[in-house]
Amino acid sequence: MRTIINKLPGVALAGFIAVPAWLIGKTIPIIGSPVLGILFGMLLAFWKRPSLFNDGISYTSKKLLQYSIILLGFDMNLFNVFRVGKQTLVLMVFTLTATFVTAFAAGKLLKLDGNIKTLIGVGSAICGGSAIAAAAPVIHADEEEVAHSISTIFLFNVIAAFLFPFLGHVLGMSDQNFGLWAGTAINDTSSVVAAGYSFSNTAGNLAVIVKLTRTLMIVPVTLVLAVYTSKKEAGDKDSSYNIIKIFPWFVLGFIITSVINTFASMPVGMSGLLSNLGKFIIVMAMTSIGLNTNLVKLVRNGGKPILLGFICWIILALTSLGVQHVILKV
Repeated sequence: MRTIINKLPGVALAGFIAVPAWLIGKTIPIIGSPVLGILFGMLLAFWKRPSLFNDGISYTSKKLLQYSIILLGFDMNLFNVFRVGKQTLVLMVFTLTATFVTAFAAGKLLKLDGNIKTLIGVGSAICGGSAIAAAAPVIHADEEEVAHSISTIFLFNVIAAFLFPFLGHVLGMSDQNFGLWAGTAINDTSSVVAAGYSFSNTAGNLAVIVKLTRTLMIVPVTLVLAVYTSKKEAGDKDSSYNIIKIFPWFVLGFIITSVINTFASMPVGMSGLLSNLGKFIIVMAMTSIGLNTNLVKLVRNGGKPILLGFICWIILALTSLGVQHVILKV
């Protein structure tokens, strides 16, 4: 009970700051509430806060962040995943592989910290902030690494929301081509929605389904990262790590809630309420990360992560187009 009481002030502070970030983000979805949360947190990081807030802020940025991923499963309907079928899965194999290889190679050339290049790669390849939120605790990323990654992904989400529909019309893309492209090459759901429906309703509907299918890739990627990180920390000795100990259990929770949302009969509006709660907790977690981030240092060191994000973004977009035309022939 004492531990819970110690955490309450920090959790409450994160929730209080997250409310305006959530409301403004709903009004301006192209920016998104998580980005505003981390920005508000970084601005308030200059305030020398009382130490009684620290336990709760740390808890929100780590444990509550993991619980939020579980709740996001209530936004998944596996029948939609089955419906988009083979085309989307083929696209994802190629785009994920190309983006991860690019993030590793380019990040090494840029001499970027391993966690930042991993987070930017995961955020670019899968689903932006949600993927970064899932991967961060698994690879033990700190607040500044998460802030760098979220900021980078946000920049290219905004650009993509405006640029993709224009390019789609210039290239004479069909609704199916553009829906597959936007769904696989734009990171955040809000930007996918903005770009997809700017092109056409048909393209928007397909893009959203493809995007949600990408979200499921959080599961295998997080598991691989968990094993890789554990081996790396143990000096690559297979006998020195325990799969039960390093398994990211919140990912299993995400799978369970996805199955519940797909096959169980839930009260009307309940799944939407729970998934929105998860999204709000992510905003709280991003706010907490912002509160522990040095904004001056973030700006000073921001050039290389942005360059890496740009390279990953270009490779992802070109790979998606190339696979559609060369392999899928759509």
